[in-house]
Amino acid sequence: MEIPKLNSPLEDHHTDFLKTFTKSCRKSILEMVTNAQSGHPGGSLSAVDYLATLYAFIIGQTGEKAVVSGGHISPAVYSILGEMGYINKEDAVKNFRKPNSIFEGHITRHVRGVEYGTGPLGIGVSVAAAFALAEKRRESDKKTFFTVGDGECQEGQVYEMMNFAKHYKLNNLIGFVDYNKVQLTASLEETQDIDIKSTFEGAHWHVIEINAHDFQEIWKALSEAYQIKDKPVIIIGHTIMGQGSEFMQPFGEKLKSDWHGKAPSPEEIQEDIKSLTLTKEEEAVLENFRKTHIKWQPEEPKSPKLLDPILLNTGDPITYTTEETTDCRTAYGKALLDLAKRNPHVVALTADLKGSVMTKFVSEELPEQYIECGIAEQHMMSAAGGLSLDGFVPFASTFGAFMTSRAKDQARVNDINNTNVKMVASHCGVSVGEDGPTHQAIDDMSSFLGFYNTMVIEPADPNQTDHIIRYVASHYGNFYVRMGRHKFPVITKEDGTPYYDKFYEYEYGKCDIIREGESITIAATGAAIPEALAARETIMERHPQISIEIVAVSSIKKFDETLLNSIKKTGKLLTVEDHNVNCGLGQQLLAHLQEQKIQLQKFGKIGIKEYQLSGTYKDLYEQNGLDKEGIKAKVLEMI
Repeated sequence: MEIPKLNSPLEDHHTDFLKTFTKSCRKSILEMVTNAQSGHPGGSLSAVDYLATLYAFIIGQTGEKAVVSGGHISPAVYSILGEMGYINKEDAVKNFRKPNSIFEGHITRHVRGVEYGTGPLGIGVSVAAAFALAEKRRESDKKTFFTVGDGECQEGQVYEMMNFAKHYKLNNLIGFVDYNKVQLTASLEETQDIDIKSTFEGAHWHVIEINAHDFQEIWKALSEAYQIKDKPVIIIGHTIMGQGSEFMQPFGEKLKSDWHGKAPSPEEIQEDIKSLTLTKEEEAVLENFRKTHIKWQPEEPKSPKLLDPILLNTGDPITYTTEETTDCRTAYGKALLDLAKRNPHVVALTADLKGSVMTKFVSEELPEQYIECGIAEQHMMSAAGGLSLDGFVPFASTFGAFMTSRAKDQARVNDINNTNVKMVASHCGVSVGEDGPTHQAIDDMSSFLGFYNTMVIEPADPNQTDHIIRYVASHYGNFYVRMGRHKFPVITKEDGTPYYDKFYEYEYGKCDIIREGESITIAATGAAIPEALAARETIMERHPQISIEIVAVSSIKKFDETLLNSIKKTGKLLTVEDHNVNCGLGQQLLAHLQEQKIQLQKFGKIGIKEYQLSGTYKDLYEQNGLDKEGIKAKVLEMI
């Protein structure tokens, strides 16, 4: 058998081969979910004919990327990867959804041949769009594919991706909707009867409708999709949930959701297993295909370790003088521009906020390294994840309230996929002031504390911001860097020169003693540090016997010996943060001290205790005791 050519009809031996290929896949799908007594057989069976055609005749030849966004149809994906010889099929069938197995219930990057692990619906399509954009930026002629469920198209992120793909003219993106008209609880019509065809047409995609159980129609649609030069393509494949199973298919034909996410018993699949078991001749056909017709082999799944250095030109730090009063977000934007000039694979993504988050510098000077996502934070985050797995170092920026709340699910799935996304958020804390509580991100640091592959950081001033941005760019892993909006002075040494000068070296979790003392330790973050320094100066002028040590804390997720030794020395600790006092620096540090069995004589914390109304940052700092007078009063109370 020769691999068919696009724009030529499949010959009988091609369709016979695909029938054999999918017959074996369907048997594996049923065995997987039955052995596990868990899983999603219905959609796996309805999508497998399209996926088999795509992998056997295209991806197996070209290595073009594909993302299956509905991660619950993992049995279909694992069965196809098994037939392609990319994974051990018997292992997948035996250990699907079992402890310590890579064959998780939803598609995972632990499996060879999977580009991005999916599960929460809508995310995979954005990753695929990012892969397609990456190919265009490289001026490659490769296509990118995605598969999405019909019910999944109700997700808002799918709409965000549609508009993004149209805007960037992703004529190399080919999607497939598994239109079996059934979702988890009922039929598509009963749940939410969306018009998928009109929606994609309205987004200016090229739409093709087919019977996706007819291999000839599938191949014709793929051939047509390759010819479209001016827009992305969506293939709407009419399918039947449970197709190919004698006892499941009748439910799918009646648009019943019984077999969406339920495993059959061994007795129920007996007849199916008999009818789907290959003959020796059929097994020989598949074995010959694996040996002689597959040109592309996926790499073994691997990711660098967290904080591993990345080969990247970090340049020289920009040092802001004591005469300059600026904000951390401007320092971020200028550092990012410098990095982007030195490294073409550094890119900036923003959600219609480039003037606020200061990615405008990259946009203005290096438009090819700037990606505007529009008001679509969820898509932006997933697209950044895809770009990071495709050779780019993406900086994704928006306001902290949107990044850590609206796009948290997308950041979490990136975390699971061990991506390399640099999330930099501005307008955090009550520093944002007059915008009010909807925009005052006061729980943003804690939002990412539960992520295992994401580091959180808050710079002390514009100079440390510059060092931190260069550090996160050159070290592997997801980072969340938060900063406020307002301007404040550069932090200095005792001699009045910038503390974070060109000789400073940042490491993740590093704490810095800004001023030495013996009576009490003030551990502060971000914009609270200048207020703590001002309070220290006022107190020590009037009470020279009180000696206050100021420690700048860069992360609430990792504390170093510098901070711990200071606390051991003074025995008294006051934490100060422009963040929710119940889930930020104070609580995290207190828990860490308990783990380290470090006893405190006195402990206090200053932060935001409830939602704030509009007001200048100065007013809000004063109301919450975050200004120098509030800090002064708390210190004197504790001494």
